[in-house]
Amino acid sequence: MQVKGQLLDKMDVNQAKQEHLLALKVMRLTKPTLFTNMPVTCEDRDLPGDLFGRLMREDPSTIKGAESLLLGEMLTLPQNFGNIFLGETFSSYISVHNDSTQVVKDILVKADLQTSSQRLNLSASNSAVAELKPECCIDDVIHHEVKEIGTHILVCAVSYTTQTGDKLYFRKFFKFQVLKPLDVKTKFYNAESDLSSVTDEVFLEAQIQNITTSPMFMEKVSLEPSMMYNVTELNTVCSGEERESTFGKMSYLQPMDTRQYLYYQPGGERTITDQPAAENGSGLRRCSFSLELVPDTVNIEQPFDITCKITNCSERTMDLLLEMCNTRSVHWCGVSGRQLGKLGPSASLSIPLQLLSSVQGLQSISGLRLTDTFLKRTYEYDDIAQVCVVCPYLSPET
Repeated sequence: MQVKGQLLDKMDVNQAKQEHLLALKVMRLTKPTLFTNMPVTCEDRDLPGDLFGRLMREDPSTIKGAESLLLGEMLTLPQNFGNIFLGETFSSYISVHNDSTQVVKDILVKADLQTSSQRLNLSASNSAVAELKPECCIDDVIHHEVKEIGTHILVCAVSYTTQTGDKLYFRKFFKFQVLKPLDVKTKFYNAESDLSSVTDEVFLEAQIQNITTSPMFMEKVSLEPSMMYNVTELNTVCSGEERESTFGKMSYLQPMDTRQYLYYQPGGERTITDQPAAENGSGLRRCSFSLELVPDTVNIEQPFDITCKITNCSERTMDLLLEMCNTRSVHWCGVSGRQLGKLGPSASLSIPLQLLSSVQGLQSISGLRLTDTFLKRTYEYDDIAQVCVVCPYLSPET
């Protein structure tokens, strides 16, 4: 159920003051909430006696038999604009009303949503209305799934023709912020077969934190690997004939609380072999890659630093060569084809790298390639981590 909500915050625009025959109203559509009641109680032997209890029982907004609860049984309309989070569907009601005493013609209403990276047309129809009589209105409802964080501007433009043939035009700007609801961090762990060796099995821990100011219902959390990987979820336990979540039956995540989800992956990386791997008795040579430091949010087209950790998971020394391949959205800074030198068995090496993103939104860090020059074996690493790329400045069209 959706109802009309609070008017959006209108931006001041530098345009000439002019009396128009039409009036434009824009409201966000949100769900109603339960009425919040503040019960006042006392003991029967106190001076008010049963007065407070009788007043609460006669209050139509309270729940019969549970008058002391904070939440009532009546619904209330939103009193403010509220928060908009990444991934939410933004819905808005647009109304153009004829406040004059004359008929206007050729009314065209257009709604665009401008972000820091693109401008989208949200109008349901781009055709003009032939005429609009006095005290009549044109209504429209727009929807948009928000896929970027930061400042968004809803641009509503209205053009029409008066009875005397004058063509008039005006527009209004409504600005709102899109926030990130969750903070997701990942960690990789290599499984150890004994005290002296490390296998190519990998455990992935995903830490999910609720960074909003209200509880959040976790309907589903899953890891969707690429076609070359098989992942097993380790977040349920056997309870009789069914499997239950390790977090219990309550799936609510309180504000600023964090949950750890664990997944098991048999292979830690995608391997490209230049020569047949016939290594009897010694096992396959593997090279593990993980991130020690990566920022959550970065600015678009501005370099940022990450720290990578490379571990030799084999029983022999490797001679490693690092190559950095640019993708559509991620560009590496520095020289590709860098010699890292020799890395002994079970030894690790931390290297700082710098890169930048040319596309806004949630971007994947990809395009690293390690080559063991001894065995002519190459390891490619894609989807290493994800960062949120934002634009620090927004220059809206005026």
